[in-house]
Amino acid sequence: MSIPTGSFSVLPLKNTVIFPGVTQALKVGRDKSVKAVDISKTKNNWIVTLTQKDPSKPIDNIDDLHEIGTLSKVESIKGTADSGYFIVVRGYYRVRVSSFKPESDIFEAYVERLDDIYDIDKTTEEALLNSLKTISKQILEVIPGNTDAIQEMVEALDDISLLSHMAAANTEIPLEEKQQILETQNIKDRVMILLSILQKFKDNLIIRQDINQKINSKLGQTQRDMILREQLKTIKEELGEKGEQSLIETYRQKLAELNLKDEALDLAEQQLSRLENMNSQSPEYQILRTHLDFMFALPWNKSSANTEINLDHAEDVLNEDHYGLDKIKKRILQHLAVLKLKKDKRGSILLFIGPPGVGKTSLGQSIAKALGKKYQRISLGGVRDESEIRGHRRTYIGALPGRILSALKKAGENDSVLVLDEIDKLARGYSGDPAAALLEVLDPEQNNSFTDHYLEAPFDLSNIMFIATANSLESIPLPLLDRMEVIDLSGYTTAEKLHIAKNHLWPKQVTEHGLTLEQIDISDEAILKVISHYTREAGVRDLQRKLGEVCRAKCQDILKNTEVKIKVEAHDVEEIFGAERFTYEVTDQLTQPGVVTGLAWTPVGGDILFIESALVPGKGDLILTGQLGDVMKESAQIAKSLIKARLNFIAPTFDFSKYDIHIHLPAGAIPKDGPSAGVTLLTSLTSLVSRIPVNPRLAMTGEISLRGKVLPVGGIKEKVIAAHRAGVNKIIMSKRNEKDLKDVPEDVRSQIEFSFVEHINEVLNKALNLDLSNWNEDLIYGQNDSHVFGRKAL
Repeated sequence: MSIPTGSFSVLPLKNTVIFPGVTQALKVGRDKSVKAVDISKTKNNWIVTLTQKDPSKPIDNIDDLHEIGTLSKVESIKGTADSGYFIVVRGYYRVRVSSFKPESDIFEAYVERLDDIYDIDKTTEEALLNSLKTISKQILEVIPGNTDAIQEMVEALDDISLLSHMAAANTEIPLEEKQQILETQNIKDRVMILLSILQKFKDNLIIRQDINQKINSKLGQTQRDMILREQLKTIKEELGEKGEQSLIETYRQKLAELNLKDEALDLAEQQLSRLENMNSQSPEYQILRTHLDFMFALPWNKSSANTEINLDHAEDVLNEDHYGLDKIKKRILQHLAVLKLKKDKRGSILLFIGPPGVGKTSLGQSIAKALGKKYQRISLGGVRDESEIRGHRRTYIGALPGRILSALKKAGENDSVLVLDEIDKLARGYSGDPAAALLEVLDPEQNNSFTDHYLEAPFDLSNIMFIATANSLESIPLPLLDRMEVIDLSGYTTAEKLHIAKNHLWPKQVTEHGLTLEQIDISDEAILKVISHYTREAGVRDLQRKLGEVCRAKCQDILKNTEVKIKVEAHDVEEIFGAERFTYEVTDQLTQPGVVTGLAWTPVGGDILFIESALVPGKGDLILTGQLGDVMKESAQIAKSLIKARLNFIAPTFDFSKYDIHIHLPAGAIPKDGPSAGVTLLTSLTSLVSRIPVNPRLAMTGEISLRGKVLPVGGIKEKVIAAHRAGVNKIIMSKRNEKDLKDVPEDVRSQIEFSFVEHINEVLNKALNLDLSNWNEDLIYGQNDSHVFGRKAL
């Protein structure tokens, strides 16, 4: 078999020799070696391995490498170029370097193959092969750890060349001798040299083994351990370190102070006894110490010093840290009032649900501050391993306690406030369901004896105040949701955002950028422009980032002119951020039939959406686009049926059989679903067939039934706030949603006219000025067809 043609990258070897037919793992870290491996990928993984003449010296030129090496193949590569590769190479051909490729970043060589020279007869070859097998097996018997399988493999080899290579590669002989064996082409000469080397190696090995046995017989294990312990004790005394006995005494003192009970006490005493009788050099010794350190660091009986709840102070803290959210603050204060009245009430479990940036996590911090308790936040986003909650069993290498007890250890008090952030982002993986593990944590009937797998003793979590946060309830399992009291935080209005920006966000950003309020100020109009045209969010997180950008943009101006106070106006905002990112489409919408403004709810707050309908020649089909879900498609079918039933009152001359109706919801990349667009779809289709346009400043939301009823929907507060932000001044909704308007801020509610309806005829009258008061179902079939409904015509 001929070798591949062309040049090959050279991999310099420091302390080893690669032989043909032998596979070996290598660590590649030098720059030239890493590049050589990379270049080998372009040569079908072929590479030339050459051993250094002097491993202790760096490679300056090609003369530092042996001329004869092996053409090998890289079987596998792990790692990166920056950190180095771990590769597995297999030798194929003995080669001599004929020349090196000039002007190359690394050594690249042209090689010629050196085949084995067989100048012996069959009898001599067989004798040499048997001698080589015999001495190889003798060496394997002396070296501990070798199995019968290895000896059987040696016995089965009949290729004298391959056996010589394997014996040389796997024996601890000097590098020069290995290179000599590789360079010897003549089989007879090579085996004779190798037999001589292996004989010396075997004799050396036997002598060393004999010496070790004599030493071990004279120095028994007990005496050896005693000497080593005395030496270790002396070393520790010299270093000023405490002995093991001092450590045990310290642990026993801590145990007495903790006043543990039942299972926890039994476990601690058992672990201390094991530690006392264990050799400090044992691998398990440090594991046991780490476990006891964690156990004694937990706040078993340590509570916060401030147990009295001051409601006035709590209210002041909440008002100072958060603007608005009056209903939320009221709920929190009611909760704290119960805790004040009932001293022995177990810890509470609250769930703050709302869009990003509305202050869910920071509310938890404010509650801890108001109560005078320690605060810890546990991020659960993306957690998919049950052990993250319950901890890993100590039998595993690198075992760690769960996040709950780890957070308590940091807090140092067993009645702390723990915030379980992003609880709706928990994921179920192959390592269990973390949401299921939280069931015990958040159940007041069970969490007084929560057992972490790492701790292996029950711990009382009942005094902890748990506050979970989430953006949506949909992904939270119902059994877990059932254990928490849900408090809804909706988005801020524009007026609330303005107040928060002026009194909280702007001063904070000014300070963080090394400025003062005497150097820079911002007008209300500028903040409103940022809110209206450069952010679209329910919270204020993006607004805070934008105000930070404003500060950075003006830092250079302040450095140039330190005497003048800079005032950021509305026109400066566009210079800083460029063209407006968001424009409220309601004011820009053309008044045309078939286009109606709807309202939508999303996990990040409310939004407006437009429903567009168009007629195309066809057979009466309904075409739906814009990534609509099944529920919304069904609403469109219901709307079409309701219009066809009222066609004589809406558009008497219109013929559905001649046209297809195409309904589209813009922002086609975003999936949309839900029943709340029912009245909007109905109005859009009615406007289309009647050719009566709808006022773009009129928005609507509500589910429709096949009987024409307008049913209530959710997310009213978020939808109304979004409509107000977009410039809507009139909203149609179900009469049964009227009660939900009490949650809408008064400054928003007062600027919008609300129409509450019970039937679609009222919707069409208010939106399109169509009078359907005389319509009834009998008009569809005629007086003589009333028997269809199971009653006799009068």
